[in-house]
Parts: sequence; structure tokens; C-alpha cells
Amino acid sequence: MNHPLSRRHFLSALGLAAGSAGWNTGGAALAGLAPTRRAGGPRLKTALNAYSFSKLLNDHVKGRGAGMTLLQLCDFCARHDFDAVDLTGYFFPGYPEVPADNVLFEVKRRAFDLGLDISGTGVRNNFTTADKALRAEGVRHIQQWVEAAARLGAPVLRVFADTQMKSQSWQTASAGATREQVEEWIAADLRTCAQQAAKFGVIIGVQNHGDFLQTGTEHLSLIQRVDSPWCGPIVDTGYYKSADPYADMAQVAPFAVNWQIKESPFGAGHAVRTDLPRLLTLIQLAGYRGYLPIETLSAAGAEYDPFKVVPAFLAELRAAMEATSAVAPPTAPEESYPAPSATSAKPARKPPNKKKARPLPPQ
Repeated sequence: MNHPLSRRHFLSALGLAAGSAGWNTGGAALAGLAPTRRAGGPRLKTALNAYSFSKLLNDHVKGRGAGMTLLQLCDFCARHDFDAVDLTGYFFPGYPEVPADNVLFEVKRRAFDLGLDISGTGVRNNFTTADKALRAEGVRHIQQWVEAAARLGAPVLRVFADTQMKSQSWQTASAGATREQVEEWIAADLRTCAQQAAKFGVIIGVQNHGDFLQTGTEHLSLIQRVDSPWCGPIVDTGYYKSADPYADMAQVAPFAVNWQIKESPFGAGHAVRTDLPRLLTLIQLAGYRGYLPIETLSAAGAEYDPFKVVPAFLAELRAAMEATSAVAPPTAPEESYPAPSATSAKPARKPPNKKKARPLPPQ
């Protein structure tokens, strides 16, 4: 039988002392940034980021052979009992153009028939560049895909705050602007995108990618500057560039609108594997309720077969979800809501998802 364990015990297991960076959301510099209000305790759902099959999906959309379609990706997710699929925009035919409705609705219908949610989608953009015209084009691109995400049924549109220019950093892309200046113009662009997103009920999820956003404090500072309920952080577990990435993950977890779960906290191909029980513990302690998309990546010089790697990593994630299922936030989330009436019954907590992968049929 599982028994609830104390916050102190789990913080000790995580290597995060109470009051450490993992639970101090930036101190005075981030005063006023409130965690997402949640109730009912943590509830985690598995998802697959389409980028795990990037080569095959790109082969199809670029006419380099049969490859894999998004419909086939949905079939794969269903066979492995994922709860959801993250349909990255790059893999729709004609990207960066927005797909026709019939294309979006065909994928949406397939996911529905398979019992899959669509946990999100994502686009490319570069808001660190000093080129105002390029930033403005990025805003228009995101605004167009906000509408596409709404029609697709994706609650979150993933965007970047880091430089997406080959062989450049935010310092070179910004032509030597200060960090304060770059954060201000990124926030202004994201605020404009969030205004559009609010009209369509889509959340702008800002993903850290190891350039402008290297720490949890930097990530939350940007979100605070945007100051919109329709913009929040997506925690990419492989792209915090600090001495202790888990502390950064724990710092941002209470604010997360989505995740990207990577095999290593130190980037693709790194020998150090993600400590999934540690990661899932901090996610559970944050009271997160939502999707945990896994994203496996190929690495230079290493063999990569997503048909083998993805199911194996999913099994590891499910084991960690089960092992940490008794973890509860240190303060009940319901306390931040009005007290229920005397006649209201407290809903029972749903049991953790214990799905097991179904074997693939012979290829």
C-alpha cells in the first residue's frame, strides 16, 4: 500500500532543502508572480511530442520517400496507450503556412477516433533578433497558428524565446543589446501573441531552449514581464544550463503549462540519464495536472530508432509515475479556493494512470 510521504522527506530525496532554489521562485525579483491555481492534487497524463519521429515525418512532408504521416503517428500513440499527442506544426504539409481546415480536421478526427487528446502544437520563431521586421513576422506567424491550434483542439501553442538562428547566440542575434533590452522586446512580442491567443482560448507556452533562457529564474522573469494569463512556461527538462537543472525544473514547475520530458537533463546523446523518479517527484510536489509529453532525440554518431526508443522511454516514465504516485503537494491546492459549502462533497482523487504499452503488430 502507498502512504503519503512528507514534503521534507521528498525534498531530501530530491537533494532540495526547504527554501532552496527549487522552492524559492526567484525571491524579490519575481514578487507577484503567482503559481497556477490547481485543485484535486497532481494528475499526470502521458503524451508524445511528434519531434521524436522528426526524420520520418520530415521525409514524408518533404517528399523524401514514404516516411510517416501525422495520422500514422496517431496510430502509433494509440497502440502504446499514450493519453495524448503533441502535433508539432513543422510536420503539417506546407509549413510554415497554416494547413487547410480539411487537413487539420482529418488529424483531429483520427485522434478522436483513437481516444487521443491533442496536448499541443508548436512553431518556429526568433524573438531575440535585432531585426524588427523578422520579429514582427514571427508575431504574425504565431497569431496565425493560434487560430490553427484552436481549430485543431490544441490547448497550448509552443513558441521559443531563444535564438533559432544557426551558429548564433542571443548576444550576436541581438547585435549586442543588453539582456534587459532583449527581454523587454521578447516580452512585448509575446504579449501581443497572448492577446490574440486569449481570443481563441489557446495558451502561449514559452519553451526554454538553452540560449536566452538558461535558468529557471530567467524563464520566470520573462513570463512575469509578459504578464498575461494566456502565456506561461513550458519546462524542457533537457535545456536548463545550470549546475543543477533539477532545481530550475522545481522552480518553474508550479507555473508550468506543459512539459517536454527528455532522456537527459544535459542534452541529446548525453550519457547521464534523467532521474525520472526525482523529476516526477518535483512535478507531483508542484501539484501539476496535465500532460507530460516525452521527446526523444537522435544524436550525432549514435543509432536512433524511435520505434524502439520511444516505447522504452515511455515505460520508464510510467514506472516513475507509479513510484511517485503517493507524493502530494505540501499544501493542499484547494486552500487557495473558496471553501466548499457544507452540502458539497469532496471529490475522490482519481487513481494514477497505470496503462501498459500494447505490443506493436508485426511491421
